[in-house]
Amino acid sequence: MQALGEQIMKSVGALPEGALIAAGSLLHLGGRAVVHRALSRLARRGSLLRVGRGLYVRPLESRFGPRAPSVEKVARAVSEQRGEIIVTSGAEAANSLGLTTQVPIRTIYLTDGPSRELRVGNQTVEFKHAPGWQLLLPGRLAGDAVRALAWLGPDKAQTAIATLKGKLVPSAFGELVSVGPHLPDWLARALSQFSTRD
Repeated sequence: MQALGEQIMKSVGALPEGALIAAGSLLHLGGRAVVHRALSRLARRGSLLRVGRGLYVRPLESRFGPRAPSVEKVARAVSEQRGEIIVTSGAEAANSLGLTTQVPIRTIYLTDGPSRELRVGNQTVEFKHAPGWQLLLPGRLAGDAVRALAWLGPDKAQTAIATLKGKLVPSAFGELVSVGPHLPDWLARALSQFSTRD
């Protein structure tokens, strides 16, 4: 069993920061149950970090000792390995766009996959299943604006859109307006009152 643990560590040693490690990707080293037990042992020894049921990541070495990978890199790995759209929450988007000074206490991502929680180091990361319109334009400022407006809600939408018009470059604001038909009526109506030609 010692040899299996060494084989696993050798196999996952070249993975990028935050990459998910599960028994299913290591079946070339042994049966599922045996690999599961070996992964559990490696986590108890601190060679791997358990982030969720049957899911592990490799800790990073720093001059202060081992540390967990960044939450953003784990979220990106989940997206790539599971084929899910994963984007920052509306609260995080609103804060980064300067629409609120509230800093989210919890780390939340929106996804088209199932809702679940992962534990990355001492941080709980929540993945919440969200409707498709809240996942539009992943990785783009206009998409962050959609999520921020969804979080702010109908009462604050008009003022927030006016603020965004001044903050976003015209192409990004135009992209935001262009997705209006795919948004709920209250948000589509609010956006339709703004034009990139003003």
